[in-house]
Amino acid sequence: MQAAPSASPAAAAPTETPPASAAAPAETPALTEERVREALRNVVDPEIGIDMVSLGLIYDIDIQGSVVHVTMTLTSPGCPVAGMFINAVHAALLAIPGVSDAKVDLTFSPPWDPRTMASEDAKMMMGLYY
Repeated sequence: MQAAPSASPAAAAPTETPPASAAAPAETPALTEERVREALRNVVDPEIGIDMVSLGLIYDIDIQGSVVHVTMTLTSPGCPVAGMFINAVHAALLAIPGVSDAKVDLTFSPPWDPRTMASEDAKMMMGLYY
C-alpha cells in the first residue's frame, strides 16, 4: 500500500487577502445638484452673513459629467465684493470631489428679491416678516 503524498507547507498555508480598504479605492459619490448646493452653503455673503443658497442667489446648476456650471446673482448689481464672492463660489465648486472644472456666470435677470427668493430662515435672519 502506498502512502498518500503529503501536501507541501506552502500549499497548506492560507493565502492572505489585502484589507478591503487596500483592495479598492473609495468611490466618489455621484455629482448631484444637491451635493453642489451643500458645497455652496459654505459660501457666505460677507455683507449679510448668510449663505448664498439660503439667500436664493443660485439661479441654476448644470452638471455635465465632471463639469459644473452655476448661474448666480448678487444682492445688488453694485455689490462691492462681487469679484471675491464669485471667486469663492468657483473655489467651492472645484473643492467638490469629482469636479474637474467649474464655470460661474453672473446674471441680474431677474433681479434678486429676498421677499420671494430667500429661504424662510434667511428672511427671519434679515428681519423680513411677511
